[in-house]
Amino acid sequence: MESEAFEDLQKGGGALRTIKDLSAGAAGGIAQVLLDIVKVRLQTTTQYSSAVDCASKILKNEGPLAFYKGTLTPLIGIGACVSVQFGAFHEARRRLEALNQKKYADSSLSYGQYYMAGGFAGITNSVLSGPIEHVRIRLQTQPHGAGRLYSGPIDCIKKLSAHEGVLRGLFRGQAVTYLREIQAYGMWFLTFEYLMNQDAKRNNVKRDEISSLKVATYGGLAGEALWLSSYPFDVVKSKMQCDGFGEQQQFKSMRDCFKKTYAAEGFGGFWRGLGPTLLRAMPVSAGTFAV
Repeated sequence: MESEAFEDLQKGGGALRTIKDLSAGAAGGIAQVLLDIVKVRLQTTTQYSSAVDCASKILKNEGPLAFYKGTLTPLIGIGACVSVQFGAFHEARRRLEALNQKKYADSSLSYGQYYMAGGFAGITNSVLSGPIEHVRIRLQTQPHGAGRLYSGPIDCIKKLSAHEGVLRGLFRGQAVTYLREIQAYGMWFLTFEYLMNQDAKRNNVKRDEISSLKVATYGGLAGEALWLSSYPFDVVKSKMQCDGFGEQQQFKSMRDCFKKTYAAEGFGGFWRGLGPTLLRAMPVSAGTFAV
């Protein structure tokens, strides 16, 4: 039986479906940066003993608005990122379904193909997410008060670009961003599709008959899989994107960052900040898929 996505393609409704995917994705993206500063601080420094310690010290020393550092302008960008993720995934999925239908007379995707479509979504998204997250991380990790380095997102973009040019400055850490995005969104969409398909098969129902509560639950579990499968890449990306320039630069490359992180912090260094990340991931991802 042809899937809904393939029927859309056959009927010429692919463009409308893509617009729907983009709109649905935007709603979930807005929530993703909230409290992100705790995760980033834990990833990039060892001065906090736990997520609670980090949050309490931020509140005490920098005030409640500190939890939203670097989020004002990137909020819009993050919404665009999630829109791109959904749009690219469903476009890749529809094309793979059409290819399968032509070659095998069955449009169903294998789970390897779901991962491929998710990975494509990640690669597409990384062009936006790399510099957007870089700016946000710089603003979240800069000194508080009079010692701050950037007055805002625009000033940060200008200064990062001035250091080593747009590609080496603003897009620092892009190689590890590619790896994180491929793994993260490959697993995100694969997990969600697997759980939905298994539910439909187990209960002998169509996918669109699955309750909204279950859809949200499967979306939340997919969010956990996203971070569990890609978190070490995210840690390295954060470290590289708050690193200094010139003589103050600690990491020469992604490989160098992996090596030095392991030498200084051991295996656990690649998982710092995972707890609050997983707590945030469940409701955020659930809401994204439930839209």
